[in-house]
Formats: sequence, structure tokens, C-alpha cells
Amino acid sequence: MHTTPIAIAAGSGNVYADLGLPDAQEMLVKAKLASKIAEIIQRQKLTQQQAAELLAMPQPKVSLMLRGQFRGVSESKMLACLARLGRDIDIVVKPARRKTKTSVSGGSGRVNVVFA
Repeated sequence: MHTTPIAIAAGSGNVYADLGLPDAQEMLVKAKLASKIAEIIQRQKLTQQQAAELLAMPQPKVSLMLRGQFRGVSESKMLACLARLGRDIDIVVKPARRKTKTSVSGGSGRVNVVFA
């Protein structure tokens, strides 16, 4: 039996970019925030209804966010959710690590989420 080799490509670290989706960087940030929110809700053993009340969101929207459907939830709202769940939020703005062709004219910084 002869098998055909399968081509394997290394990922970029952002599945949304690898799939060619628009707003890939924003989606990755939101995915990380939603994952942390879900982790905290689970750790605190909250029901979705309890979480919805605490987060000041309708329960169906909490359910969608926890299932990875967060296009209707802003990053700002997700940060507010984390604060309501007892987390401190620090936002650090710094120069980009390396200059790119577009950074000279005012673009191509990146957003990264780090949990301590």
C-alpha cells in the first residue's frame, strides 16, 4: 500500500490569521480574554445565570461568549467582565519591538494578552 505524504505547515500562533479571517489579531485577543473569563467562572463554580448577573450581561450573550462566539462583545466589555470577576487589569503601551515598513508611517503595533 502506497501512502501519499501529507503537507504540514507551521502555524503562525494565530489560528484566525492562519485561516485568513479578517480582524485576526482582535479575534485572538478576544479568544484569550473569553478563555480566561470562562476559566474564572468555572473555578468560582458560577452558573451562567449567576455569571450573567455579576457581569451585567444577558445570559444568552454570556453563553455565546463562553462558546467562542464573541463577535458581539467588545474587548472593553471583556476587560470589564474580568474586573467584575475580581481581576486587576493593567494596560501597558510601549513602542513596537521592531520597525516595519508600515510602522514608520504609523501602523503595525501589536496587541498581546498576558495573564499573571
